[in-house]
Amino acid sequence: MTDQSADTSTPRASWSELLSGRNGVLSLALTGGMCLHAINTYISTTMLPSIVADIGGQHLYAWNTTLFMLAAILSAAVSGKLLSQAGPKKAYAIGGIIFLLGSLMAAAAPDMTVMLVGRTVQGAGGGLLFSFCYGMIMLVFEERLWPRAMALLSGVYGVALLIGPAIGGIFAELLTWRLGFAILAPVTLLYLLLTSLMLPTKQAQESTASVPLPQLLLLGVAVLVLSLAGTRPELTLNLAGIAIAVACVCLLAKLEACSAARLFPRGTFQLGSPLSLTLLLLALLIFCVASEIYIPFYLQGLHGQTPLLAGYVAAMMSVGWVVSEIVSARFSGAAMRRTVRFGPYMILFGMLGLVLTIPAFASTDTFMITLISLALIAVGAGVGIGWPHLSTFALKFSPPEDADIAGSALSTVQQFAIAFGAALAGIVVNLAGFNEPGQTAVATSAYWLYLCFAGVAVFAIFIAARFSRFLSGRDSDPETGSDLQTT
Repeated sequence: MTDQSADTSTPRASWSELLSGRNGVLSLALTGGMCLHAINTYISTTMLPSIVADIGGQHLYAWNTTLFMLAAILSAAVSGKLLSQAGPKKAYAIGGIIFLLGSLMAAAAPDMTVMLVGRTVQGAGGGLLFSFCYGMIMLVFEERLWPRAMALLSGVYGVALLIGPAIGGIFAELLTWRLGFAILAPVTLLYLLLTSLMLPTKQAQESTASVPLPQLLLLGVAVLVLSLAGTRPELTLNLAGIAIAVACVCLLAKLEACSAARLFPRGTFQLGSPLSLTLLLLALLIFCVASEIYIPFYLQGLHGQTPLLAGYVAAMMSVGWVVSEIVSARFSGAAMRRTVRFGPYMILFGMLGLVLTIPAFASTDTFMITLISLALIAVGAGVGIGWPHLSTFALKFSPPEDADIAGSALSTVQQFAIAFGAALAGIVVNLAGFNEPGQTAVATSAYWLYLCFAGVAVFAIFIAARFSRFLSGRDSDPETGSDLQTT
């Protein structure tokens, strides 16, 4: 590890500097891709109960998220190479067109099989747009602006998560869920026009980096095996799926250590290293968010809520994320370390709240819905208060020679955690009776789902404590230029 003293002559970053002039134009272009991907994710989540009621496929419920995120993971891995070879404008155009095609396929889907194909294509295009945002931060902004840019991306992501369920709820309530996908087509075309005008014209460069196909294959197998296991009620098959997925991740770690073509910066799989702690904590936080995919279904099936209201309540997790992110982005030093450490406690508190409230299907009153909303806000806030700092640390801890893959690695970790979380959630709810008739069985699945995710939050508490002790020992602050880099 190398030490560098803080450069006190470097001016501190400000929001006005990031959001005005040339930086403001670039910020608009970058956040647009993030927003489009996130809104689509949660439009689909909110409309899914109505989609299942129309075209069937409840046993494949979690696959809508799993395949979408898996495609996003795989496309994220090639986003850096595409951005380098095609240049920003062409790269964004490719990602947007793929996303557009997937949206049209989903809108026209006659059954769940075609829907899953459309969602997979959507995920591939959305994953490119999503990953480009992280990669472009390192290309177009000064390093001292990275924490603010990360907070901006995450804040916009949270706002999109707030808008997405509301839009999805409106379309589902009006019995026009197909329009929820079709409306993405003109929005995507408008975004492509904006990026063609706003993004800087940079000469495409020939990239010598190879695509890490074996690692991508292992990631894909891990997620797909978990998803397949989640469709079966047999415990033996579920445990076998989990074991195979863990083995795939372990093998991936070995390949990353000896392969020239890598998905992640060096140090990612070195147990106890600053980068491994950072990415693991990021993954655990976003893993917990994956439990949200069942909230609209439980609110409609157990608490008698309309699709629109269920969408708004599910969006409370995003409200907590956005508000806490805005507050946390200005923290540094000891205050920043405390927020990173406190986040998992808030998630645990929220998950335990959901354990107590979601299964109580006999109650449909406002008080119970309010308690559910507060629990969701707590989960979102637990993610948001640490997200911009952890994302910045991940870039800082990455070795300089891996700067080209550091941004895409953030996207890969985030989307893999969601896909992994959705797949494991599918296993838990199906084992607990999600597909059995009657509200009691569905309520039981909700109880075990959020109890299991509360256990993930407990694990995150221990990782956050260790990470906080490391930061205290280094006395590091990413916004003041202290040493946060390992080699």
